[in-house]
Amino acid sequence: MPSPGLLVLFGSQTGTAQDVAERLGRDARRRRLDCRVQALDSYSVVNLINEPLVVFVCATAGQGEPPDNMKNFWRFIFRKNLPSTSLCQMDFAVLGLGDSSYAKFNFVAKKLYRRLLQLGGSALLPLCLGDDQHELGPDAAVDPWLHDLWEKVLWLYPVPPDLGVIPTGVPLPSTFTLHFLLEAPRTCSEEQHGASTDPQGPPSERQPFLAPMVTNQRVTGPSHFQDVRLIEFDITGSRLSFAAGDVVLIQPENRASDLWRFCQALGLDPDQYFTLQPREPGVPCPAQLPQPCSVRHLVAHYLDIARVPRRSFFELLACLSPHELEREKLLQLSSPQGQEELYSYCNRPRRTILEVLCDFPHTAGAIPADYLLDLIPLIRPRAFSIASSLLAHPLRLQILVAVVQYQTRLKEPRRGLCSSWLASLDPGQGPVYVPLWVRPGGLTFPETPDTPVIMVGPGTGVAPFRAAIQERVARDQTGNFLFFGCRWRDQDFYWEAEWLQLERKGYLMLFTAFSREQERKIYVQHRLRELGPLVWDLLDRQGAYFYLAGNAKCMPADVLEALVSVFQEEGGLSGPDAANYLARLQRTLRFQRDRRFPVILCHICVSCHKVHGLGSGWRSARTRAPGGGGPPPAQALPASILENLSNKLWALRGCF
Repeated sequence: MPSPGLLVLFGSQTGTAQDVAERLGRDARRRRLDCRVQALDSYSVVNLINEPLVVFVCATAGQGEPPDNMKNFWRFIFRKNLPSTSLCQMDFAVLGLGDSSYAKFNFVAKKLYRRLLQLGGSALLPLCLGDDQHELGPDAAVDPWLHDLWEKVLWLYPVPPDLGVIPTGVPLPSTFTLHFLLEAPRTCSEEQHGASTDPQGPPSERQPFLAPMVTNQRVTGPSHFQDVRLIEFDITGSRLSFAAGDVVLIQPENRASDLWRFCQALGLDPDQYFTLQPREPGVPCPAQLPQPCSVRHLVAHYLDIARVPRRSFFELLACLSPHELEREKLLQLSSPQGQEELYSYCNRPRRTILEVLCDFPHTAGAIPADYLLDLIPLIRPRAFSIASSLLAHPLRLQILVAVVQYQTRLKEPRRGLCSSWLASLDPGQGPVYVPLWVRPGGLTFPETPDTPVIMVGPGTGVAPFRAAIQERVARDQTGNFLFFGCRWRDQDFYWEAEWLQLERKGYLMLFTAFSREQERKIYVQHRLRELGPLVWDLLDRQGAYFYLAGNAKCMPADVLEALVSVFQEEGGLSGPDAANYLARLQRTLRFQRDRRFPVILCHICVSCHKVHGLGSGWRSARTRAPGGGGPPPAQALPASILENLSNKLWALRGCF
């Protein structure tokens, strides 16, 4: 019986699920199986009933939401009118990727798995739940699951015995071929490709709006440790429409110095042009690349050479290496046994793709240009909360950007690609254009004029609340209560004059927490406790909405604990009743928070109901080598405090 085509569909927010899906595609081709790999929303879902063999690779975004590139599929697959036998001819498997420090761990994969069974699909394997908090990352679950998957697939659909498996050390054919031109084209529209200053429709990822940057102002004091920028764009003629709580996506580019280092390491001429052609029919060329395209444009705008490489990068690099010693090291780093070493070499110090290539110079210099797009992922857009309202500034869009820069054990500081690029742009030196578009965010505000809103936004988390307050003031809505926290009043008190003016006019009540201006640090959660009677009255008697944004270490969990304490002390509720009250606020959208950040950052053991560790995107302390980088291990808390925190968080376990 001939082998059916394998279809791998992925939903990815940050690229991890796409990376795993592409790994599945490579593994399938090594086993001589026909395989297609597509994003879920680029696949015509009505054809799913004809697919015999499908693997779904799904990440979970925010607090249980599907990634952006599978939302259309998500809405379709959960239609109530779909027959229960819709997928009765399909064998499927679901691989989920998540982070167990989030309350809704792998929620999308779990829900999709159940739905596919409801529609008549046959599961090849139990659901795989990859966890970024595991000491080996998601691969700890993915590797053995994939081993079982291929055994099952090849048992059901065996390939001809004369076709052996292609060894892992042999590179598969590249997806594209690059044909270099002898001369540069006479006309080239690289800078205008895709993006436009005069869009024909609403700007999108395929066609961003080239927004002129108007101002780029540092809003933290000169002695403050962090550079924070208030950046304003002119959106005249853009057809952009947004409301308070929405986000703007910005497509960054690599630094010129990194571009030159990359071209030098690989022996590329940045001024040479090429055309791109897929090796197989039906494979589209990347929409972001013009044809023809220069190497300079490819590296500056497309290849994410400043990101930390994944394991798949080392697997392919090892295949392409002609140098025995470098190849041996690359094979070790890409092997299941070498994952702790890979984490120590790359993830902990945040070593970039460019730096890895410079560490393996013989390999880098031998990389065929055809493999560049297989080896290095594309630059992904970055999302920022919009900090202005169209009602207050009809032709402007403002964002508040904290420039990311920090030190690891590497000599060169680590820099955020997008924030550092934005900070480097100076509209005072000449016209500056930034490709951008908008999408709905995770916060929606009440339209009824007499509904109060409580907003908790320390640091740059206050950005979406500035947009909301501007919007509400333009509609003559009062009842705006803002809890803002920062370190110093004179260093990082964003929009101080604006808040004080609105206070004088009666539109705003402002409560501040300047953590470093007294011996005992004071944060927004302390202000919430101090103003417990007001908070309870607003929520319980006046029907207020409560909003939370920002990601200052344990702030979200601390705010939740403060809220529960207010419910108990001011409302007279028991622990379980306080948790149920908070859950009810969330169900009715009267408690909302920025979806990009976790709210509960602790692991609660189901068997003993105790907190066993904190998860904030870092692996647990036990995985760090002695003397390694990363945050210090959490210190032991007094038993009484830990027990009290455990009990409160256990009561909250069903809220999120």
